[in-house]
Amino acid sequence: KVSPEPSLLQLNPPNSLSLSSQGGCSSPPSISVASSGPAQAGPCPSAVGAPRAGPRGESPPSPCCPHCSGCSPHHELTSLFECPVCFDYVLPPILQCQAGHLVCNQCRQKLSLCPTCRGSLTPSIRNLAMEKVASAVLFPCKYATTGCSLTLHHTEKPEHEDICEYRPYSCPCPGASCKWQGSLEAVMSHLMHAHKSITTLQGEDIVFLATDINLPGAVDWVMMQSCFGHHFMLVLEKQEKYEGHQQFFAIVLLIGTRKQAENFAYRLELNGNRRRLTWEATPRSIHDGVSAAILNSDCLVFDTAIAHLFADNGNLGINVTISTCCP
Repeated sequence: KVSPEPSLLQLNPPNSLSLSSQGGCSSPPSISVASSGPAQAGPCPSAVGAPRAGPRGESPPSPCCPHCSGCSPHHELTSLFECPVCFDYVLPPILQCQAGHLVCNQCRQKLSLCPTCRGSLTPSIRNLAMEKVASAVLFPCKYATTGCSLTLHHTEKPEHEDICEYRPYSCPCPGASCKWQGSLEAVMSHLMHAHKSITTLQGEDIVFLATDINLPGAVDWVMMQSCFGHHFMLVLEKQEKYEGHQQFFAIVLLIGTRKQAENFAYRLELNGNRRRLTWEATPRSIHDGVSAAILNSDCLVFDTAIAHLFADNGNLGINVTISTCCP
């Protein structure tokens, strides 16, 4: 994989893309970099893939036992819905065994006998009474033990848990080889020890130099940028999103939460040969990753023809600028 380089950014910039020709100038434009010079990034060894995330947490609340004196009536009620196999909640549609025992739908698909009484799980028997009770109960988020304090209606629970800030963080590096998961506080330590080839540059203005952009197939380049007390991951991916048409996708991710990401903006700029291509946006949290951004083209997107307009001997420099947004 390869590491990116710095560019320039504006305050509270809307997502925008502009391509302008600087024809008529007496001399080609120059790029000024206010940081420690460009750092070369070679193609990353792992294949392009979706970013991963890992857990985050404040100090977890002490779990409440259904039998302890401090349990609330609400907790005692929700405990009736606990699956005896995975200890998650049994949510509608609720099916029971012939003796009335419940098991969640995910576990039920893997079982032939009831885990409580060893009776048959067939035929499927719907428990409409428990479904009505479930519709009147608020269930805690599955990440309550890592800090989430929300309670939700069962219809809202899956959607919330998909984006919960307290769900585990996976390794944000592109590629499918690293399966690490951990807290937000542990992400940088993991990157420094497990992905030592990633270069880190200091300052809000840097140059991300992707080398050997003409390599065939899917390739990633990755670099870290440190400024304003935070760490940002710069990612350039080359992939064939449409058959026979290779494209480059460049984006900035914050090693932080979505709320923290809203305090920053970034600007990516390709500059050279009297041409300039820029993209300005709010960085994404590593919780969101790059896959969704690439899928929706919510990043700097350009094809190989445009890349060659700005490349120098197969190397592409991208100016990256991070700025803070006024509250």
